[in-house]
Parts: sequence; structure tokens; C-alpha cells
Amino acid sequence: MSDLIAKTSIDQRLAAIVTPVIEGLGFELVRLRVMSGKTRTLQIMADRPEGGIEVQDCADISTAVSAVLDVEDPLEDAYTLEVSSPGIDRPLTRLKDFVAWDGYEARIETTELIDGRRRFKGVLAGVDGEEVLIELEEGDETVTIGLQFDWLSDAKLILTDDLIAEMLRARKASGAIDESQFDEIETDNEEGAEPATRQED
Repeated sequence: MSDLIAKTSIDQRLAAIVTPVIEGLGFELVRLRVMSGKTRTLQIMADRPEGGIEVQDCADISTAVSAVLDVEDPLEDAYTLEVSSPGIDRPLTRLKDFVAWDGYEARIETTELIDGRRRFKGVLAGVDGEEVLIELEEGDETVTIGLQFDWLSDAKLILTDDLIAEMLRARKASGAIDESQFDEIETDNEEGAEPATRQED
């Protein structure tokens, strides 16, 4: 399992336990982190293979994961379970994520220094074998470099207008945004004025 999905040994042990549960429900584990604090928090980020996870899906995952961890619990102490969607500026944790989001801006960090730097910001350009390709602005020119997937310590999309537009388009296509819920209301507006809309309960 990629370190981007589960970093520490306890993260990896928990990921090994919860992954079959999450996949059994038809979802994929995107990232798992145990966050320390007064009460530890187990953060699970999941998504559908084709994208588009809803609040009820997160609740279903939470219920199923809780039941398994009640039996098989490497955390032992009290903890809070949080299940969420990856969000728009999502972390990129699997090689296929870099293919899916080809053409969008991302920030990538590496474990080792590469050409004197660990942080890279640019446009994703797919993958080549086990290398993640990213286009970087170097002065007046754009250069494409390859970073070994195993070198990555962190990677996430950058929130841009293009990314927001793509997420809205994908949600509309999947039926998550149902335009039929919006009815046009006839008003006495002047001719040519846009009709108002309302959302039904």
C-alpha cells in the first residue's frame, strides 16, 4: 500500500483492516490518518471508483468500519472516527489519481531532495510507468519532469476555477445535482427577464 494512503505503521495496520470493508461496500480508500490529540481521531477518506461519494455513503462506511474496529482494534484507547469525501482539492494517493486528473494543477512533495528541492507545483501530465509527470514553469519555458511515485510524500490538487467547473460537471453527470428539482416560477417580470428559480424540498 502506498505511503500516501497510509503513512505510519498504525495507519497501515488500520488500512489493512478497513480496506476490505470499504471495498465490500463498493468504495475505495483514498487516505487514512490517525491524528493525535486529547482524543485520537481516525480520519478515513473514501470515494466511489468513478467518483461522487455522498453524505449517506460516508455514514454507511462509518457504521461498517466501526463494527469491524470494535472487534479488531489496534488503537485500544478511545478515538473519534471521521469519514469524509476527498473534497475538491483532493489528495492524490494512487498512481491512477495522477492519470484521472491529468491537465489539472497540483502540489507534490517528495521524501528526498530532487535537484535541490522537495516541493513541486505545476500541471499534471499523466504517468509514464511508475513515474508521475508534472509540467513546471521554469522562467519563460515549461518543462515536464518525471517523479517516481515511491518518492512522493504528499500530493494534492490545487483549487482552481477549472477544477471546480469539472467537479460540478461530474456531479451533474452522475445525477448528484438534479436539475429537475429546480422549477421555473412564472413572474410578472418585464419581458426578457430571467425567470426566478426555487428548489423544492
